[in-house]
Amino acid sequence: MKTLAIRLEDELHGRLGMLSKLSGTSVTDTIRVAIEKHLDTLAADPTITAKAEELRAAIEQEAAQQQEALAALLGTASKSAAKTTTTTTRGSRSTKG
Repeated sequence: MKTLAIRLEDELHGRLGMLSKLSGTSVTDTIRVAIEKHLDTLAADPTITAKAEELRAAIEQEAAQQQEALAALLGTASKSAAKTTTTTTRGSRSTKG
């Protein structure tokens, strides 16, 4: 669980405290429920959903580019290692022969 500090105007803080007290809940619980309801509303907003889809696509594209870069790097490293091993093996054979 994370702790969050927020700044509220005095009037809003007063309303929050009074309404929490009248409803028999703590200020923390009132804030938590309000945030959950607001996040549910945002998540159901088509504009937010569209932006989330755009972000997902951008993340997937970036991940694919990074995977390609790593594959190229590792492919080059593997070829270099194979050449080094082959050269060393040949050199050892020449020395032995």
